[in-house]
Amino acid sequence: MSRRIKRMNPKPRSRDERDDSRPFKARTAKKAGPRLGGKPGVKPPRFAGERAERRPPKAAPEASAPAKPVEALLPTKVQTVKVTADENNMRVDRFLEARFPGLSFSHIQRVVRKGELRVDGKRVDSKDRLEEGQSVRIPPLKLDTPKAAGELSEGAQKTLAALKEMTIWEDDDVLVLNKPAGLAVQGGSGMTRHIDQMLEVMRDSKGQKPRLVHRIDRETSGCLLIAKTRFAASHLTGAFRSRSARKTYWALVPGLPKPKQGRISTFLAKEESEDDTIMRIAQHGDEGASHAVTYYAVVETAGNKLTWVSLKPVTGRTHQLRAHMEHIGHPIVGDPKYFNIENWQLPGGLQNRLHLLARRIVIPHPRGGVIDATAPLPPHMQQSWNLLGLDASRFDPIENAPEE
Repeated sequence: MSRRIKRMNPKPRSRDERDDSRPFKARTAKKAGPRLGGKPGVKPPRFAGERAERRPPKAAPEASAPAKPVEALLPTKVQTVKVTADENNMRVDRFLEARFPGLSFSHIQRVVRKGELRVDGKRVDSKDRLEEGQSVRIPPLKLDTPKAAGELSEGAQKTLAALKEMTIWEDDDVLVLNKPAGLAVQGGSGMTRHIDQMLEVMRDSKGQKPRLVHRIDRETSGCLLIAKTRFAASHLTGAFRSRSARKTYWALVPGLPKPKQGRISTFLAKEESEDDTIMRIAQHGDEGASHAVTYYAVVETAGNKLTWVSLKPVTGRTHQLRAHMEHIGHPIVGDPKYFNIENWQLPGGLQNRLHLLARRIVIPHPRGGVIDATAPLPPHMQQSWNLLGLDASRFDPIENAPEE
């Protein structure tokens, strides 16, 4: 199967190709500054600078926030409701959370998985999106009773302390966690501890708990965005849908990608078995295939053996960065699913763990301003950077990659 990697300087053949072939800096010099609140023509600062410590403007008075919808009564018997205009394009699980604050994630997943909730008479998945006017059959629901302040158990207090330890950004609306590698974002078969379950200890007096805005893989560490209010959740998920959220990842890969800056564009489709799920490179029109685009840039090399690359996903497909780096022949070091280079030996001192960090997230704040959060290297990657002599304060060329 041919690889679809666009070099930065091929011979132009059309207007679109000329746009793709220009260097990162030339393509974005006019809009990179205003997008992040800077000035046109000003060189972006390093990641390690003070910009990651910025906070959004002080929240506006509560009176300026949109009026909160009246919470529906908890159904004790089967009822059918219509999807409103405000709920158009809302995910099924978010629809239930919004209508019935206090429902646990596990309870929502259970009623959807068992087919107790139906849309226009049909079974649905929790990730399916609703359309205005559809009929939703809602079964009897069990609301978890929120504990009053001061009633947290010892275990819950430890969980709250762990979340505070992970926090790299927080205000009244938004929370950004530095998720450690090995901790899942959501539950799965046989999984008892994950971020979504841990957020239960942060329910407010009305029973609402913080909501996940996006997800990162279990073995990936770094920035995870959480909405603390329904108002923030609506705005942040909208920012992701409109692709105004900007994410940057760091990875360590074998060899040296050529060219040093490029665009990877493929279709990806999920391939599931009893024991595993991977994303395979697919063709346009294949069942379940979705277009995926990633920009990459070499930051620094350690001889000819290993390279530190910065990655910027334009789309957000499952395992996108891992599958794309494997596709161009440079799978991420320590990846148990996609690293398959024969006879390749891990240099001494480096841990055989996934070397992928959700380094930074920049996204408009729901009440104005910009959220700009940066996560440090996790311990196993910091160890590798030290052993290889890589400088984490270097300027990251992915700063100048296009937004689409």
